[in-house]
Amino acid sequence: MTPYLPSLFGGMLLGASAVLLLVVNGRIAGISGIVGRLLGGYQVPANIAFVVGLMAGPLLYAATYDRYPAVTIAAPWYLVLASGLLVGIGTRMGSGCTSGHGILGLARFSKRSFAATATFLAAGIITATTMGILR
Repeated sequence: MTPYLPSLFGGMLLGASAVLLLVVNGRIAGISGIVGRLLGGYQVPANIAFVVGLMAGPLLYAATYDRYPAVTIAAPWYLVLASGLLVGIGTRMGSGCTSGHGILGLARFSKRSFAATATFLAAGIITATTMGILR
């Protein structure tokens, strides 16, 4: 088995689940929107099912590959917390997150999603390059 198969399979599952949610419920599979609606008390059963499904991912991975995915966080907790808050603010400012814009927005040829995806990819490239230089 090549090291890319789990990622390929995961990407295919993301795409299939996003399309299924759009076709069956007419909703975009943007995580920030789903969690926002859940916290706001809208469409609670469907949103809970989606969030529980996301959290069950590592369990399914472990059942499939007999181990949990390797995750290493080398940053202190306060930096992780601050980063998460900044990402949350960015998703609200950008009217969506990477999953909504990057998966379904691009597939629907949304101009706003093209701009958002280009922006978060550029920001990621700049950040990774800067961090690589600073190390």
